[in-house]
Order: sequence, then C-alpha cells, then structure tokens
Amino acid sequence: MTEILGIPEKRLRSSLASVGLTDLSAEEAGESFSRMAWSTLTEPGDRVAGQLTYALGAAGALYALIHRDRAEILSERLRELLEDSAPTAKDLDEAYERWMPRLNSEGVLSVIDRTGKVGGWALLPTDPLWPEGLGDLGFHAPHVLWCRGQRSALTALPRSLAVVGARPSTGYGEHVTMELTAGLVDRNVAIVSGAAYGIDGMAHRAALASEGTTLAFLAGGVDRFYPSGHDALLGRIVESGLILAETPCGAAPTKWRFLQRNRLIAAATPATLVVEAGWRSGSLNTANHAATLGRPLGAVPGPVTSASSAGCHRLLREFDAVCVTTAAEAVELLPNIDELPLGGAAGATADDELSTTALRVLDALSARKQHTVDELAQLSGLASRDVATGLGELELEQRARLGDRGWRRA
Repeated sequence: MTEILGIPEKRLRSSLASVGLTDLSAEEAGESFSRMAWSTLTEPGDRVAGQLTYALGAAGALYALIHRDRAEILSERLRELLEDSAPTAKDLDEAYERWMPRLNSEGVLSVIDRTGKVGGWALLPTDPLWPEGLGDLGFHAPHVLWCRGQRSALTALPRSLAVVGARPSTGYGEHVTMELTAGLVDRNVAIVSGAAYGIDGMAHRAALASEGTTLAFLAGGVDRFYPSGHDALLGRIVESGLILAETPCGAAPTKWRFLQRNRLIAAATPATLVVEAGWRSGSLNTANHAATLGRPLGAVPGPVTSASSAGCHRLLREFDAVCVTTAAEAVELLPNIDELPLGGAAGATADDELSTTALRVLDALSARKQHTVDELAQLSGLASRDVATGLGELELEQRARLGDRGWRRA
C-alpha cells in the first residue's frame, strides 16, 4: 500500500506513531492510513464511501480510487458483495468527482502529523474502545475518530447520556441543565454533548464541576476549538474527559458538519435528553437522529408560554419523547441501567489512579514489543527522566515489566 501511495514506509510509520498507532503490520498500517485518508477525502456521512470501504476495506477502496476503476465494472463487483445496497455506476462517477480533488497522500500525512503535534490521537473501528453504537449508522459511520484527551473516558460511553439543547438558552434552561447533570453524575452517568453555547456548554461545565466524565463531539477538527468562547471549557474537557471529531485537523465547522456531528452524539450514547429547544432548534436534529436509531429520547418541559421550550413540547407531542423533570427520571432513559458497568464516569478506574506521566507512558507501552526508555520518550513525547519516573510507578502498580530488551505492558 505504501508503494502505491508513494510514501516511504519509515515516513508512514513515524506519522502513525505520532497518533498512537504503533506495532502495526504492513497490512494494518496501510488500512489505518487509508481510513484516515478517507476522512480527508469525504465529507461526514458520505454513503458511497461507506459502501466502498465496507465492501473492499479502506485500503482496497483507496486503491480503486487511485486507479480510477471504471464505475460500471466496480459497481458490478460491489453488487456481488452488497447486493441491493450497492452504489450504481452513476453514484460512483459522481463520488469520484467529489473525492479526486482532495486525493493527496502528503496532505493526509500532514493532517496526521498536525494531530500528533496538538496531542491528539486516532481511534479506529478496530480499537476495542471504539463506540459500539456508531455501528448502527451503517454505511454512514465515520472512518476514524480524531481525539484529544483521556482515552479512559471512552469506557464511560456505555453508561452515558447525550444532554443537548438550544444555543440561545434561558436562565430556566441552564438551571435545569445544571441540576439534572449534577444528579446524573452522582449516579455515575457520563455526559455527552456538542460543546456549543447555551445548554451544551452548561452540561459540560456542570459535569466538570461535579467531577464527572464528559465528552464533546466537535463539528470541525480537534485542533481548532469551536466556538472560540469555549476555548477554556474545551481545554478543561481535554484534561479530564475527551473531545472527538470525525473531521480531520484543520477542518472548519460548517453547517453541514454540525448536522452530521449530531448523528454521532445520538449514535454513540444509549439515550438522548433535550433540555430546552425552540421550534427550529438544531438540537431537534440530534433528537431526530436518536429517534431514527431507536434510542430512548427524553425532553424537559418548560413554560407553555416560552418559545424556548416549544421544541421540547413538540418532541413530547410528535416524537413520543419521555417527559423528564428530575435526574432520576433521566437515568430511566438508559436501557438496563443496573447492568451497565460504571466505566469512567465519576468513579476512579485503574487508569484514573495513575499520574498523568505514568498514563502517557502506559499508552506508549506495547504488550507484545519491548521498548527502551529512549524509544518510549519518543512515543510518549516525554523527557527520558519523566519516562523513567512513570515506569517506576507502573512497575509498582504491576502495569509494566522490564524484559531483556526493554519495557512492555504487564
């Protein structure tokens, strides 16, 4: 694959290592790079790209694009694999026209390097912590998620609730959001939202204030916090939670990407709660995705005279949303709540008990390959003396072991 793309293997592996992907076989490296390439080639939710990568694999699909396989022949091949859900030759021709202007291997490497430089990392569908709910999006699922923050926060997703609402929120909406979020965190539920002004921002802030876990899905790249007024908030989320995006670093948050981002919030969480929304609020788009995916949907009622709650009343009337007025009622939205693990929400996990230095060293360690201190320093971005300190802590916790050629995960 690297020969096809004209990328030296050493250059490719260096870039992949910068986003946390090490010890990969040649096939795994090619597939990983190809998934990242597709995230730069396509806009979120591109159905044809999803069909192509599902049928041929990300690397095989990229090969077909690079060689501009004839649409008629490729369509026939896909029909054998996907039957009635295969794209037509016309679909493929139109997709080629969308994708070809962005086809640039150096551009993909630049995006990967840029992610590593801001402390980001890549989450692939093959990762055990990949959000299982995203599979319900089918051909519209993301190729990769670009992340900044704590990997352990992903363990909280099975026991999380999407809390969303209008940007032009009222004092009533913000107060209710704060009270509900604090109560949810007390019940070991993680909070997922979109980091927008208004209800989203209040949900994140309340979760942080209650020392809970919160995750934010962005519409643009993880290197450009948006809105800019939430720079500090997003920085705090990175320190203790996680921000995620399917668009690569450098991507601007556009209206289309906001709408597509909402499907990730709805799919990644077991249920969605709309706290306050006007008749045409964007948060109703998230609610619609949740309803389409068959996720439980809740809405908080407001004063009947308030235009800011008209969207919530619409959900209660037209979407059969559950009326939610307390944190206890919000928790009832989560299916089988008593059977769900606590995950990373408002409770210490094994990784949470480690220092930041030790956690970064642990992320750099491999269970199969042994690394020297200098190699771990390069992989983790820490000074050698800090790596040695982290290894000492991990050894005491029986999380790392020294072998004859270096250190590895215990």
